[in-house]
Amino acid sequence: MMTLKQFSIKPETVPSITSWYLSDLGEARGRQELFTKQSPQKLKVLREHALIESAVSSNRIEGVTVADARIRTIVFGKSHLRDRDEEEVRGYRNALKLIHEQAAKLPVSEETILKLHRLAKGDIWDAGKYKEKESDIIEKYPDGTSRVRFRTVSPAKTPVFVAELIDLWNQCLRERWVHPIVAMAAFNLDFLSVHPFRDGNGRVSRLLLLLQWYHLGYDAGRYISVERIIEQSKDRYYETLEQSSQGWHEGKHDPWPYINYVLYTLKTAYKEFEERVGQLRSPKGAKTEIIRSAIEKTLRPFRIADIQKECPGVSIDLIRRILKKLREEGKVECLGRGQSAEWQKRK
Repeated sequence: MMTLKQFSIKPETVPSITSWYLSDLGEARGRQELFTKQSPQKLKVLREHALIESAVSSNRIEGVTVADARIRTIVFGKSHLRDRDEEEVRGYRNALKLIHEQAAKLPVSEETILKLHRLAKGDIWDAGKYKEKESDIIEKYPDGTSRVRFRTVSPAKTPVFVAELIDLWNQCLRERWVHPIVAMAAFNLDFLSVHPFRDGNGRVSRLLLLLQWYHLGYDAGRYISVERIIEQSKDRYYETLEQSSQGWHEGKHDPWPYINYVLYTLKTAYKEFEERVGQLRSPKGAKTEIIRSAIEKTLRPFRIADIQKECPGVSIDLIRRILKKLREEGKVECLGRGQSAEWQKRK
């Protein structure tokens, strides 16, 4: 809440790069109706793919992983889950489903925050409960040493800080201290700085980001996984979060590195959304285009398993067929033999 409180006290001079991001996002929002009127079947493919990517990536950022072969069963199936990691991936799926289906009726409130945490963390003992012990953010190094990167709000003060954060969010929207998108990114920074839960803070912050984005009229998160974009740039995510959290407790921090990171992420989501809708010429070719897009983004030699990781829910056989066709077209080449062979794009 220190960022929103900072905005409430004095007028903010918005950095020029922030203004550019806001302009780009405004234009993208103006175009989104044109794209969302495309074939429902095309959009259904994107929604399913984004749901899988979001559930897997948001957990993978926190070190929670599941076998590629189990992903579709975990996300879309109802079968028995094998371990705690699978429970958390499905739990995140359930939280996403709630937001996608009921965002308009789901306010940013303490009840909603606790519910999202309870869903995302599954049956663990403190799901939906604030932390009971100190939970400072510790950075560990390969040599075994560690340091306190950020001291979070104490357990005793956590409920008060969360309540004040929610009040400031609603007041900021009413009084327009800053652009609502900037306020949304500021809320996200403050939530992560409060760190209200023992575990799962990052995942709940990303769920809240999606919910607030919907509330502000931005729908690309329904079709493109913001969580996957954050995972792909997680070094920058952690770097800007650390930059913007320095001096947070005293209200002397610089929130703009993290705010601009969030705006860049949302802009990237819109760019991908428009590109993918344009690529999905027919429902039959939707997954093909998703695979082609993943290959096109590669910067170095890759294996089939790497492409499957970027396209969860897509079969290995289809990836192989696409690679064979691209090789015939002279666009890729195989650097070896067997299942672990590497491929690369041809220049």
